[in-house]
Order: sequence, then structure tokens, then C-alpha cells
Amino acid sequence: MRVIASHLLSQSSVNPAAVALLLTLCLGFPPWTLTCPPGCICTSDIVSCSGCNLSRLPLDLPDYATRLDLSHNSLAAIPTDWTTRPFERLAALLLGRNRVGQIEANAFAVTPHLLHLDLSSNNLSELNSSIFTGLTQLRELLLFGNQIAQINPNSFSGLHSLVKLYLSGNRLTSLPVNLWDGGGPRNLTFLDVSANRLASLDVRTLLSLSQHGGIYLQGNPLRCDCALLALLEYWTWKQYRPLLDFKDDYPCRENVSPKVNCSLDEEVSNEAGSYRVDPGQWLWLTCPGFASPAVKDPAVFWVTPKTILSAAEPSAHLAVLPNGTLEIRGALLEDSGAYACVAARGRRYDPDASPEVNVVVGNMSSVAPSGLAHPGGGEHFNTAFTTLASCVVSIILVLLYLYLTPCRCRENRGGAPGGCGGRAIVLCSDPRELESGQRRSNGKRVAFLEPQMEDCDSTGAKSPVINTSQATTEGILKNGSRTVGQTLTDSALMV
Repeated sequence: MRVIASHLLSQSSVNPAAVALLLTLCLGFPPWTLTCPPGCICTSDIVSCSGCNLSRLPLDLPDYATRLDLSHNSLAAIPTDWTTRPFERLAALLLGRNRVGQIEANAFAVTPHLLHLDLSSNNLSELNSSIFTGLTQLRELLLFGNQIAQINPNSFSGLHSLVKLYLSGNRLTSLPVNLWDGGGPRNLTFLDVSANRLASLDVRTLLSLSQHGGIYLQGNPLRCDCALLALLEYWTWKQYRPLLDFKDDYPCRENVSPKVNCSLDEEVSNEAGSYRVDPGQWLWLTCPGFASPAVKDPAVFWVTPKTILSAAEPSAHLAVLPNGTLEIRGALLEDSGAYACVAARGRRYDPDASPEVNVVVGNMSSVAPSGLAHPGGGEHFNTAFTTLASCVVSIILVLLYLYLTPCRCRENRGGAPGGCGGRAIVLCSDPRELESGQRRSNGKRVAFLEPQMEDCDSTGAKSPVINTSQATTEGILKNGSRTVGQTLTDSALMV
């Protein structure tokens, strides 16, 4: 086949289309995979039909693309049969800046591995429950700049991998509650619902979402009630980046006095404490900076290690009392952690004070009547153990230095021993072998001698360092006895 193609190329009257067909057959590709729609640009794995004034989707789109750009056109609908072949490799589909007002059910089922879907700046007004069927691997969904006023239940069901959702610049009056149910996204860490028509918010839901990611609410006509003030005060203390970046776009921004009464009866200390209890005991956590409320049914929320609680939604294990105190009924080991009290403190709010308290369940011998933790003996035990270990290591190092340090001696060039001369002697002899005039000891004797100054390798005559008949040393016994001027006459003490 390749020989035929080469022969045809050598002929001047051969049709170029026939040559291209033969080349595709030689390379092993089907004839349709290398086609590119008119006006589009096709590269190795990118197909761009942006700005081609398309009113309908081309049917001959290459299926090898990993990125398909159809933005800045005049597309009005996405039908189910918009392509005849599935896009097994497609990871990014760009449909922004069109006129899309209708998306049929299962329209994206032909893109099972899609990661990024851009439907921004279109004419979508409603999201039905089957619009995103099959997009189980989708991570980013861009829907900003539409006219979405209603999101039907289960619209985002099946989007288990969704991480970022952009819904800003629409007409939403409430948040899509199905975002947090069991069938929706499980790892959503970014939600942008700014510049909508949101007036009231479920603070408990927002607290739950903000624990794991960022939510942007600026540019909405929010109603400044006590719950919203409590949320904004808590986010200010947490240095919540989505709030700090756009704090001037909130109607209840900092230093603006609200018209609602969310103040406290009396000013109390904001100092947070640590609580320790035994498993099974009941514990009451006082909200820092919150005494008895001045209004009926105050907006108080508790952020626990597991969930978000309010007085309106108690549980069998945890409950928020009318005065804002959190009641833990039968403490469990998994209840240990940080607890934050979210309450509207108004002008008395101190950004430097902590609304959190710490709870430790178990591993204790006594608890203060007020619940404050007593300092345990763990720190004292750790200090004593560290000191003892340091002493043992020091003793071992001294013994190794005294008894296991070798004397490196070299032999003479003539083969006779004696490279170190009298620099070291072995003092492990029996004390009974010493002369009667010498001191006796039950331990080992260590002697420090004058080091030999001459070179062991020199060929000249050597002068002995120690006179074997009149050798004198200053000995330091292990038991502390000291002998000066002893004469070494025992052959067992000589080297």
C-alpha cells in the first residue's frame, strides 16, 4: 500500500484527495477521524470552532479530541443526537458565549470522561433533573452569566466528582439544597452564587459548606437578620477569604450598625476554655461572650467536630439550649475536638476573642467542677523520662570512651612490632600481682602516660619513652584512689 502511495505521488496528474485517503489507510486511521469541519482548527488533540458563527453543531467533529471549543457562536440548543460518535477522550467542552436556552436530556452522555464543562453566558433559565446525566467524572461546571431562576431537585445528582460550581450572575432566589444531599456532589469545595437575588440563607448549610471550601455570596440583597450577622462575625474571626476579598459588597458589612436587635443582656468574658470529661458524662459548653439573650429565640449555632447544630434542630446526643449553651448528653471519645459558638454579638463583638472551646473526652483522673481541665501528670512524666534517658546515654558514652577506644598501632618496616611504643598499657591485671607496697583495688586501673613524640616510622635509633626499671606513672583508680610515683616493675603492666 505504501509503495502504491509513493508511486501515485510521483504522478503529476493524481488527485490530492485520493492521495490523502491512501495515506490515512496506510497510517491505520479510519477515513473520518482526520476530517476537520470547515472554519475549525484541528490539531493533535484540540478542535477549535470558536467564533465560526455556527447555529448548529457540526456532525463531523473529530472524536480524537481531548478539548473541544465551540464558544462564541450562535448555538441555541444542545440536542441528544448532536454527535454520532461518543467522545471517549474528551476532557473539556467549551460552549460559553452562545445562545443556548435548551439542553435535552442525556445530551452529555456521549462524553463520559468529561472533566470541564463551560456553559457560561448563555440563555439557560432552568436546570432539569436529567441535564447532566452521565457526567460522573465532571470536576468543574461553569453556569455563570445565564438567566437561571430555578434548579429542579436532583439536577446535580450523579455529579459525585464535582469540585467547583459557578452560578454567579443568575436569578436565583434560594440556594440549590440538593447540592448537599446524598446523591449530589460529595467533594464540593467551591460555590459561587454571587450577584443573584438571594435574600435569605440557610446559615446552617453555609456553615457546613464553609468548613470544607469557599462560598461567595457578595452582590446579593441579603436580609440582615441575627443569623446572618452571626455568620459574618464568625467568618471575620476565621479570616474567611471569600468574605474578606469582597466584604464591601455585603449589605451587612463590618462597622455597619444593623437595624435588628441582636445585643446581649450583659457583657461577659470572651475567654474560651478547655473542657475534659470522662466518657458517658454530661457536659455543658457555655457560648463564649454570650450570657442570657436579650431577644427571644436567639440565633446561636454550634460548629462541632461532626456537624452543625442550632436550637431548632437538636439531636439525641447534642442540643443547643435557649441560652446558647451546648449540652452534650453522654460524652463519647469521638466528641473530642474544637467547638465554635456562632452567635450575633453586635457591637460587643471582639475580633481578637476566640469563639471556640476545646473538649477532651477520656484520659484523665479528675475534672474541675466548672469543667475546666486540670493539668495532668503527663508532662511531668515526659520530663522525668527524658532526663533519665539522657543520664543513661551519657553514662554509656563515658564507658565506651574509657574502655572501648582502640589504640591504633603500626608495625615497623622491618616487621617487628612496636609502632606505638609505650603510649598505652593494658591495666586489667589482678591487684594481687602488685607489690605489697602498692595500693590494691577491686576494679580496673587506668594510667595516663606521657605521649611518645618521635615518629614510629623513622629509621633512626629510638630512645625508650619509659625506663622499664624506673617507670613512674600517676594512676587514677576507678574507685577514686590516687597513687603518685609508683614504679612499674610487674611485667603484666608493661607494654
